[in-house]
Amino acid sequence: MTPIKIENPVIEVEDLRFYYGDSRAIHGVDIAFPEKQVTALIGPSGCGKSTLLRCFNRMNDLIDISRVEGKVLLDGQDIYDKNTDIIELRRQVGMVFQKSNPFPKSIYENVIYGLRIAGEKDKSFFDERVETSLKGAALWDEVKDRLHDSALGLSGGQMQRLCIARAIAVNPKVILMDEPCSALDPKSTARVEELIGELRENFTIIIVTHNMQQAARVSDNTAFLFEGNLIEYGLTEQLFVKPQNKQTEDYITGRFG
Repeated sequence: MTPIKIENPVIEVEDLRFYYGDSRAIHGVDIAFPEKQVTALIGPSGCGKSTLLRCFNRMNDLIDISRVEGKVLLDGQDIYDKNTDIIELRRQVGMVFQKSNPFPKSIYENVIYGLRIAGEKDKSFFDERVETSLKGAALWDEVKDRLHDSALGLSGGQMQRLCIARAIAVNPKVILMDEPCSALDPKSTARVEELIGELRENFTIIIVTHNMQQAARVSDNTAFLFEGNLIEYGLTEQLFVKPQNKQTEDYITGRFG
């Protein structure tokens, strides 16, 4: 397989090991993610793909018994350095979760939530970011006349796109997506997949998915993980058509997983 040539990676992972208590969930992973491309993390349930994803914005810090060794570099800076500003890190590395999680606030307030936390107060700036972000999430035309209605009145697919709008409103470098379509119907899934293709023009996207067809449709690069190890990483088209590792081939062809 032709190696992925990444000259200026946005995120570089060096010998990353992650522990839940005494149990090691990630085993010495090395991987780098190119700018403004979509990279899919695939593998069977429990292989460590969501755990790895959450290392990139330190969401795992919320687990008391967790521990990280190795490095995760964002634009060359180690995010696990003791001087890292976690709030700023999560502004630069946004996240969209498996289950849409809009706040019990208006659509408008959901979008600007991160901006308010950052101390922004300018109403005209809020208005501009709300429109730009909702357009970016392909939701503006559906909600522009009810921005001050509760976000909880949206459909499941609309809620997930609202969460994407909330993530992009703060203009991050990277968007992490953890199974973003697993709770959606086929039509909403297709819309979110189309949206991912549009967002790659402005953002680096790393997506965890259990759906290999989805990975093949939306990603430029794919990493296959198994039992906390990175087994194979390459261009999506090549990895799915001609994997170099027998384990990768067995997983893709459905022999296990």
